[in-house]
Amino acid sequence: MTVPSGPDVVDQEAPAPADPLALAATWLPSAADGPGPTMTLSTVGLDGYPAARTVLLSLFDGERLHFHTDARSRKVAELAALPRAAVTLHWPEDARQLVVVGDVAAVTDREARLAYLARSRYLQVLAWVNDHAAAADTPDRRREVWAAFDRERAGTDLQPPSTWAGFALTPMRMVFWRGATDAASNRVAYERRTDGSWSTASWPG
Repeated sequence: MTVPSGPDVVDQEAPAPADPLALAATWLPSAADGPGPTMTLSTVGLDGYPAARTVLLSLFDGERLHFHTDARSRKVAELAALPRAAVTLHWPEDARQLVVVGDVAAVTDREARLAYLARSRYLQVLAWVNDHAAAADTPDRRREVWAAFDRERAGTDLQPPSTWAGFALTPMRMVFWRGATDAASNRVAYERRTDGSWSTASWPG
């Protein structure tokens, strides 16, 4: 993915922009672009240890980062127990990284449905057939189940299964990193204050 050009947050001669959400909008695809890049979603496991996995950024709406998953998944159980998470997006070809930490809440049914309809056919089918039974099956059996499902619904517009679950992360901390080849890299960290404004600090890279 090519990241749109925007403010260089590690330019030591330029002040960091006041609004990290506006800055994030220059790094992340718009809603019109459809689903965005993959990101690492980190939660607190039910055993107290960190848990991380890769998910698709469904949407950045200017305020929240949306993602979707199976309601039966471990991550959903973890978010039910502690609705906080971190996501990490990395663009190595552009020497950029964005880490967002915040509070997670379920999205509306309409938002979840629209996100499903924006997915590729492969990902729509995956939401139907990727369950615990499939995980325990042999590769050949998984292919048979997939082919049967796709054959039965050929030519139809798929709707989300009842297990389709959507969430949105509201940022409380946003850390933007940009590398450099002729100077030390650094990070600009934003923390949301209780009044909704943001504090800003530069961290070593």
